[in-house]
Amino acid sequence: MPTVRDLRVREGQVLLMAGTSKGVFLFAAGPKRARWERGGPHFAGSPTYSLGYSNGDGHRIFAGVENPFYGPTLRWSDDLGKSWTDETASTLKFPDGAGVALKRIWQIVPGVENGTVYAGVEPSALFVSRDRGAHWELVRGLFDHPHREKWTPGNGGQCLHTVLPHPTDANQVTVAMSTGGVYRTDDGGRTWRARNAGVRVDFMPEKFPEFGQCVHKVVRHASRPETLFLQNHGGLYRSDDNGDSWHDIAKGVPSDFGFCMAIHPHDPDVVYIVPIEASLFRCTPEGKLRVYRTRNGGQSWEALAKGLPQKDANEVVLRDAMCVDRMNPAGVYFGTRSGKVYGSADGGASWSLVADGMPPVLCVRAVVVGDPARARVPQARGAKLARARAKVKAKVKAVATRMSARRDARQSARKAAAKSRGK
Repeated sequence: MPTVRDLRVREGQVLLMAGTSKGVFLFAAGPKRARWERGGPHFAGSPTYSLGYSNGDGHRIFAGVENPFYGPTLRWSDDLGKSWTDETASTLKFPDGAGVALKRIWQIVPGVENGTVYAGVEPSALFVSRDRGAHWELVRGLFDHPHREKWTPGNGGQCLHTVLPHPTDANQVTVAMSTGGVYRTDDGGRTWRARNAGVRVDFMPEKFPEFGQCVHKVVRHASRPETLFLQNHGGLYRSDDNGDSWHDIAKGVPSDFGFCMAIHPHDPDVVYIVPIEASLFRCTPEGKLRVYRTRNGGQSWEALAKGLPQKDANEVVLRDAMCVDRMNPAGVYFGTRSGKVYGSADGGASWSLVADGMPPVLCVRAVVVGDPARARVPQARGAKLARARAKVKAKVKAVATRMSARRDARQSARKAAAKSRGK
């Protein structure tokens, strides 16, 4: 097994977590996000499809790990990845008599109330914890929904991949699954209603059914919770009535198919996507890796390509492999199936490679640790080595200077003594 590289995460830094098909890698950088230190891999050899964090006290981060022996387990760390709970600590599982078993943890999201965490899983179901992930309860209102027996797996499985707690109403939660579509509860999870009016289904005889849509991702901004954006299996949509109805906003993109979607942390009109070919090829169109951004809520889209490869870049970015941080300017990040992680420290205007040569990236999450004003920017390993070499050279030069001075002094003394004897 590979040696796990330790990573010291400091106050005010951005912690970027990448879940891959072979474990979790961690990266840390200061507020400028110019240089990244790397740690991991944690859970080496275990696919990790979900990463998250708790909104309680401290810095608890989560990883949904698929252990080949223990199966899907929830692991967490209270010291930013220095140590993790073992497999036996996880209580996230279906209760006896449910008739199904946990296959994968797809989403880990903090709730509105302190200590509340939600988990979306496969087969499609929602769990909630009130104690920062120590104990979990199946949300029976959704699990016992009469539609459930007609939900069918998409290519990635029957997964509940999106959980959106309302920012001011703890009783309201919106979820999305593939397939099945969007569902919302307004009464704390007791009842759920499908919310898919206007979302197209290309692979069914009925193009606009009540449910059954293959929704890939849904996002919202806390300052405008009634507005939602949706990346579908064919189609980009916006809702301005909390999901009750949707309208298409895919004008100006090379493909309306894609998996990932992220919303700007400070501007509810700014949304990011990575379009993918709708055919079975399912790679970035024209062999160009481009992030598309709208700055007006979907009225128009622009390609963001500065720093990204624009030739022979047949990449795939999965549904949870894009995220943002809450810095200003905002950081935007995404990972590819080819094992690359890209980051932008200016809201997507320019991009740089954070990491390469990794296993396929399944998910990414960014967390700002504490107050960025108190950040101590880490020195890159090369800079540290160069500084150490400079110190050694300075010491050698100082010693050489002293020795030269002593030699000159001795020579001067000998000359003076010889001159004195000649008199």
